[in-house]
Amino acid sequence: MQLNPKYKTFPHGIHPPEHKEQTCHLPIQRFPFAPLLVIPLLQHIGKAAIPVVREGQEVVRGELLAHADGFMSAPVHAPASGVVKHIILVPSISGHMVPGIYLEPWPGSTQEVIEGQPCNVETATSEEIISAIQNAGIVGLGGAAFPTHAKLVPPKGHHLDTLIINGVECEPYLTTDHRVMLEQSSDIMLGIRYLLKATNAPRAIIAVEANKLDAAEKLNSAIPNDAPITVEVLAVKYPQGAEKILIKALLGREVPSGEHSSAVHVLGINVATCAEIGRLLPHGRGIQERVITIAGPAMKQRGNFRIPIGTPVRFALEHLGVSDNLGQVFLGGPMMGNALPSLDVPITKGTSGLIAYTEEESGAAAPIYPCIHCGACVDACPVYLNPSQLGLLAKRNEYAAMTEHHLIECFECGACSYVCPSHIPLAQQFRSAKAYLKKNRAA
Repeated sequence: MQLNPKYKTFPHGIHPPEHKEQTCHLPIQRFPFAPLLVIPLLQHIGKAAIPVVREGQEVVRGELLAHADGFMSAPVHAPASGVVKHIILVPSISGHMVPGIYLEPWPGSTQEVIEGQPCNVETATSEEIISAIQNAGIVGLGGAAFPTHAKLVPPKGHHLDTLIINGVECEPYLTTDHRVMLEQSSDIMLGIRYLLKATNAPRAIIAVEANKLDAAEKLNSAIPNDAPITVEVLAVKYPQGAEKILIKALLGREVPSGEHSSAVHVLGINVATCAEIGRLLPHGRGIQERVITIAGPAMKQRGNFRIPIGTPVRFALEHLGVSDNLGQVFLGGPMMGNALPSLDVPITKGTSGLIAYTEEESGAAAPIYPCIHCGACVDACPVYLNPSQLGLLAKRNEYAAMTEHHLIECFECGACSYVCPSHIPLAQQFRSAKAYLKKNRAA
């Protein structure tokens, strides 16, 4: 694929089929409420929220269900007006049961969202904005689900000179951010104002790939006069949406190994997260729904939907219609998303997409052959690792030795697995190795 030289990008990377034409032209629709919502209290990196309701209690949409357990946590709000049926362990994408709440929505309710304490961007202090973001339960909606308020507090001695609003959305199939940029440009601009004030950053750059030029034009026209906001279009390449990769592509700055983006005076925020800040904070509301893309070969109806958090995947598939020969279902995109262990897993704050494949598309697992040392994975790796070497170490369970080959720098984008002619599941091996090492450190 020829890259337009006028667009910035990064070295290496890959160009998987995009499949975005399925939904990029479809406006956001509101999804109905499931008869029973499954609401995990751990929908973010950090500690699970602590319930403040009891079984049998009636709640209204937007009401606090569980408060944050300390700074590295996020509260959970009612996605619907209804009755708390159970406070118990619920299924999660990890395959483990986690603390959660089963909520039965009232069928005849208007499902109006309650108003809270507004946060006025003109008068609020930086600390008040950060507190309001935590109280709203906002986490990274791009998939990482890192509590946004915690991200806005850089380490001591670090100052920010650039806020990057990440609208790259390089995963195949996903068009969530694309539609949010087209339909919620005013929310995004207000969200940027909150973020600039909270971080004291002097400027913001909205990063958009060249397959979303309509979104770039829409955002450009929505920038308020004299606002320190620009829109930058980048070449289409995967995994350009990864924060460290995007900083390199956009600003030419290299985030040091083991450091966060604040080390190079930059903060990245997903564009949908930014839009939710602009949508919720003026009303003092908590997040109780999000926009996701539902697509894939097995779906009879596809689109972008504003869906209640806690909606079981099974209900979403049945409502839109799915092929009888359903194979794999992914939460998130097919490159970095997770194959579902069960259809009873719910949509959470960090779910950006629901991609369903038929059995034919899923296919039987391709046979794995020995590494032929072709170097394709080395050419693809965006962080200049040697996946072939790491894979050989993983095969021999030499996990400690993998750290000497910079395993920590791998963010599991899957580019190496995608290009491997021997079908070696390299990214999965690296994920398992990191989990093993993390467990050993904890022990």
